[in-house]
Amino acid sequence: MTAFSTTEPILRRKQHALDVQDLEGLLHLDIKIKDVALFSGFYTRIDQVFILWGVITTVIFMTAQFLTLNWTDQALLWSILTLIGAWGTYQLAWYWVCVERLRWVVYVWVGLTIGGVLVTNWGIFGGGWIVLPHLCQLWLAISGIGYVATAWGLRSRAFLLSGFLHLGAIALLPYLVAWQFLYTGIVTAGCLFLLAEVQWDMHSTTENQLLTPVQKHFNQRQKELRVLETSDDREIFYRK
Repeated sequence: MTAFSTTEPILRRKQHALDVQDLEGLLHLDIKIKDVALFSGFYTRIDQVFILWGVITTVIFMTAQFLTLNWTDQALLWSILTLIGAWGTYQLAWYWVCVERLRWVVYVWVGLTIGGVLVTNWGIFGGGWIVLPHLCQLWLAISGIGYVATAWGLRSRAFLLSGFLHLGAIALLPYLVAWQFLYTGIVTAGCLFLLAEVQWDMHSTTENQLLTPVQKHFNQRQKELRVLETSDDREIFYRK
């Protein structure tokens, strides 16, 4: 079993030498006003999954914090958004997780999310009012467990820290009674948007039947280029 890497940076700027599974569905954004560049970036399908769930969690927790919708309407909204997120995750991430042999990670997240929605809806519709004061604890715990499972699959310290961040954030909730949903939204969405914008550490598979010999060779070459790119970044850093 491959251990967590201690030499690769936990987070760094995005690298351009991407593998076949990352180039699939790659999204480029270049926002300009005339000749003035406002924003330029690229997002793999996994990045797009993070952005999708970042938007969903922002809508859910900001609605709970600032709007006066009743709980039943919010439960319906949350359930619909969760279904959209699950469908989007499958559409965007399935090829990547198959190549990386991480389909079980998707199953873990689906199970955690469905379980969380069922508990939430039971608390709202089923009369389990004891659940309502602890919704933020519930979803921070679900996210934390999901990130830890993902960290184990990817051998990623970035996701492990994300998991600990969500689990540790539960401890501050009693001190933020009036702002629990805002706080939870900032933690969950903020982490997702950050992961979409940076390169995180992981152990990528080198062998998979879904890849042709040509694709495997391409990925090996891209890996070598990423090592060179990381070395160049370090050299520039030390010169500064």
